Order: sequence, then C-alpha cells, then structure tokens
Amino acid sequence: MLFPTSTFAVFFLIVLPLSWLLMPKVHRWRPFIVVASYVFYSWWDWRFIFLLAGCTIWNQLLAVRIHHATSQAQRKALLWLALAGDLGVLAYFKYYDFFVDSSQSMATVVGLDLPFSLKTIILPVGISFYTFMAISYVVDTYRGDFVPTTLEKFAVYLSFFPHLVAGPIVRGGELIPQLDTPRNPRRVDTSRAFYLIATGLFKKVVIANYLASSIVDEVFAAPGQHSSLEILIAVYAYAVQIYADFSGYTDIAIGIALLLGFTFPRNFDSPYAAVSLQDFWRRWHMTLSRWLRDYVYIPLGGSRKGKVITYRNLLLTMLLGGLWHGAGWTFIVWGGIHGVGLAVERWRRDRPGYVEPRDTFRRRAISRVITFNLVCLAWIFFRADSFAAAWDILTGLFTRWGEASPLVTSGVLLAIAVGIGSQYLPARFPYWVMDRFGRLPVAGQAAVLAVALMLTNTMGPEGVAPFIYFRF
Repeated sequence: MLFPTSTFAVFFLIVLPLSWLLMPKVHRWRPFIVVASYVFYSWWDWRFIFLLAGCTIWNQLLAVRIHHATSQAQRKALLWLALAGDLGVLAYFKYYDFFVDSSQSMATVVGLDLPFSLKTIILPVGISFYTFMAISYVVDTYRGDFVPTTLEKFAVYLSFFPHLVAGPIVRGGELIPQLDTPRNPRRVDTSRAFYLIATGLFKKVVIANYLASSIVDEVFAAPGQHSSLEILIAVYAYAVQIYADFSGYTDIAIGIALLLGFTFPRNFDSPYAAVSLQDFWRRWHMTLSRWLRDYVYIPLGGSRKGKVITYRNLLLTMLLGGLWHGAGWTFIVWGGIHGVGLAVERWRRDRPGYVEPRDTFRRRAISRVITFNLVCLAWIFFRADSFAAAWDILTGLFTRWGEASPLVTSGVLLAIAVGIGSQYLPARFPYWVMDRFGRLPVAGQAAVLAVALMLTNTMGPEGVAPFIYFRF
C-alpha cells in the first residue's frame, strides 16, 4: 500500500479518527493499531503477516527470558538463539538464492557440483527493517539498556504501519515509552507533520519519479547506447533520485506518525552537503548508521583495539551494510567503497603529527565536491544490475564525449539542481515555513495543502513507482 495513492488515503482517513477516538483508552487503542498495521502490511500479500507475527512472538519470548535469566551464560545462549532465529529467517528470504548461486559458481571453478537449487523466493516487504528493530530490542534487553515490555506493546512497536515497510529504524527506547500514556491531540505538531508529508510527496512523486523516468532508468538499462554526458548526468540524477525517494518516504512516515501522536527519529540531514564520508554517514539514513555503529561496529571492537583493527571494523561494518541493502556482489562493492573510504579518512587523521586543516569556505567546498563524487561513484554499483553494467557505465563516462545527448534536458538539470540545492538551504528555513503555515487559519492551511497536492499530482509523471527501499 503505497503512501502517495488514493488507497492509502482512504485507509488513513479511516485509521486516523478511529485512532484518536480510541487513544484515551490505550488498552483498546493498541489492539486496534496492531490490526490496522497488519491490514496495511497484508495489502500486498496477506501470507506474510504470519511471518511478522512469528517474528513478534519469537523476539518477545526470548527478550523476556533473557531479562529473567539468572546467569550470564544463559543470557548469552538465549541472545544467540534469538539472533539465530532472526538472521536465519532474513538469510532464507533475502539471501538463499544469492548464497546458492555464489557457492555453485565457486564450486564449478574447482570441479564440484553442489546439490542445491535456486528457489526464486519472494522477498517480504520490510523484512530487513523490522528484523533489525527486533534485533535491537533483544540486544538492548541483553545489555540491560531496556526492560522488555508486554507482548501487546511490542507488537505495536514492531508492526506500527508508518515505519513498517521502509523505516526509519526506530529503537524500542524511542517508541515503546510513548505507548504507555495516551497522546494529546492538542499537542500534535500538525505544521511539522503536514510540511513533512507535503515535501515528502513532492520529493518522491515529482523529483524521484521524474528523474527515474526521464533519464536514470533508460541510461542504466543500456549504458552502451548513451553518450558520456548522458551517463554522467544519469549518475548524478540517480544520486538525487535515491535521496528524494527514500528521504521522501521517511518524511511522509514521520509526518503520518506525528498526526497519530508519535515522534520518530530524524533519518536524513542534507547528506549531499557532507564534507567527508564519515560526515555523509552521519547525515544519510541516520537510523541505519546508528544501528550499524551500535550493533556491528562497536561489538566488533570499534576503535578500542588499535588502528588496524579499527580500519578492519570500519570495512566489515560497511560490507555488512552493503549486504543488508541487497543480495548481490554489487551491493557488497558499494559497501566496500564506503568502508575503504572511511578507513582511509581515519588513517589520515591517525597519522603522527596530523593537524586538522583550517576550516574555510574554500576547503569545505572542495571537500563537498570530492565527497559527493565519491558517493556517486559508489551509487553506480548500487544501481547497476551487474558488474558488467557497472563497468559499461564507468567506461562510458570516458569514451563517448561529443555524442548527442537528447536525455540531458533543462527539466532533468533543474530537478538535479533542486534536489541538491535544497540541501544547502538555511537550517532554519523549514521551521520558518512551518511557523508561517501554523499561523494560517484552518481554511488557509487546507487551501495551501490542496494547492500543494494538486501541483505535486500535476508535475509528477503518470503513475507512482514503488519506493526504492521497499526492495530492501
């Protein structure tokens, strides 16, 4: 059930008033919102609600057992059991065919024939997101950072429909305490909610969909048929497309949650204004970055075991981050580029006698250009369907200059400029817009929103493509 559709609009117009009517009695609201979330999730394929329910019961049962365990050995065994179940399910649905295909390819090289076959398993939407949320809940319980809640509250936490299929990755400590008391409808930040929903729809429906249909999909499908200029602009266009698509989704999700009375953590903070790869990962998919830091990088040893181990941990964390995004070697290479880049940045700072360069406008500008282009280089592997396609893109960047470039239109260049330029607006700009919007009478707010939705619908291409991160 895609957010920018009439189907979701009808669904939400039913759920929103019922949610506020039941909210004063949370023991009634919680079952209602779980049912609503399961209806939302089952819209694509009802069979996968049993997978979500199984994940909920499994992790709640083991989190409670971990909390009440009397010995460290028992706690650790229960933790490993919970992780084995979560990662086992994720591995089967998301990585079975990838591992079988890779194993068979390697076995063929040495003359072996493995008795496994591909199954073409359907990937349940959102499984990576709610699995990571379940893992954080169990691990936080094991660490003593969080006391497990009731099954009912945990079911709301894991299935809450605004974040269910594509994040943000919300921690138990960020959402579950909000479930303890009724939300106050008079304290809902509607200005921020409508601003996020409106801008999120614009980013997804207008910017992301326009760039995908106008240049990105065509160039990446057949790079050999396009000029170097078209390929270069398509790479930059994809960088803007994936940002507009994913940040647009999470903006809508955060806005919808706000209208229901709940606050989600921020997920993007002008990532293409980053001055280094480390800075980029502090701004891009921030909830995933924090998850990888707290549940992969730090358990590996973080930066506590010497420089070489630190570089190794950075590389391993990003390789796993790449694998999380997709079951393919191109995603691993994408993660590897970021891992090597982060390790090199850390190595430069670790050198004896290193002095942080003076922060100037010129230095920030150069750092931003270098960082953005490194990120775009990695996006080539993220977007390409294969290494051959990625290689065609890379070689095409240098070999066909001067050829006709009909796909490089003023509209495409404007969309790219808007997507990147918007990240350099003053930090106070959104709050200024929200404040102005909040001062309007209700009729004025309705008129502004109606015009914004009409413009979004008019300017966007026909139809709405699924969000990119649904596939992860």
